[in-house]
Amino acid sequence: MLAVRPGHRLTLWVPAGVNPPLKSARLAVRDIPAARLVGRHWSWPQRIRRQRPGAYFGPAGQMPLGDVGAPAVITVHDLAIYLHPEWFPSRQPLSTRLVVPRSLARARTVVCVSQNTAADVAAVFGLSERRLEVVPEGVSSRFRPLDRERTELVKTRLRLPERYLLFVGTVEPRKNLDTLLEAWAEMRRRPPLVVAGGFGWRFEATRERMARLTSAGLHHLGHVDPLDLPALYSLATALAHPAWYEGFGLTPLEAMACGTPVVCSNTSSLPEVVGDAALLVDPGDAGAWRQALERVCEDPALAGELRRKGLLQAAGFSWDTAAERTWRVIERAARG
Repeated sequence: MLAVRPGHRLTLWVPAGVNPPLKSARLAVRDIPAARLVGRHWSWPQRIRRQRPGAYFGPAGQMPLGDVGAPAVITVHDLAIYLHPEWFPSRQPLSTRLVVPRSLARARTVVCVSQNTAADVAAVFGLSERRLEVVPEGVSSRFRPLDRERTELVKTRLRLPERYLLFVGTVEPRKNLDTLLEAWAEMRRRPPLVVAGGFGWRFEATRERMARLTSAGLHHLGHVDPLDLPALYSLATALAHPAWYEGFGLTPLEAMACGTPVVCSNTSSLPEVVGDAALLVDPGDAGAWRQALERVCEDPALAGELRRKGLLQAAGFSWDTAAERTWRVIERAARG
């Protein structure tokens, strides 16, 4: 956002100890007070008001409870915790019951990362469409097809198979790895399955299932350095993304930008993100997932078509465009 508005100055408030890599004379970095309630919701807004900002932007869907002294814009990424609380730990009552609802009520404009998220915000919180602005997320330019020379080091270091299906995401109920495990175990001539992602919450049964499938060719990498993801995507035969719900669906978009065929769920925001460039499957139908994965793995013409369409689809999303559109919303809010 700093790059697309060279005439603006920004104050970036971060948790204590966080050191943003970007340095600029137009960027001031300040620590958010550490005290969870008094610091964040009383002391922090006092400090913001003293700066007399033209606008406040909350990219994580919330703002402090205290008055920030400026028109506010916040971005909502998804409402999964409201639509399916059973997927999450029950330790966030202050945020879900007070901070987020009050933030949405006070913000002049709410940016939503997809049409699906905008519809969810309107349905759950009763916000009118005139207060909602859809700004899709982007995909970084580092996500692109990589040749063998650039992928070989990652392949060797992570001990990747020659050919594999890929799942990228935290192991938690919303990501629905269980359906993929069931489908993959029933595939004929199945390639190995690589799971890139750490354990989140409510993962115990899935972890046990993964352990039983290790001998069948499942490779769990755990958390992967984001810098390794372009190579991981580029080497994969296909990405499988069986999530029950996504506010946007950045993972399949990154895979498509790397030229990787994608099979993903036909729910929430995913169809609007991937368009006709992926095979869409009911996230609860393991049999349909098995058939879709077998088609991609066994039909080179289909895989090539998905690769071509995916590259074109991903080219329509950029962070520069997202930043420009977000600035327009903020500037409009500042003008009142």
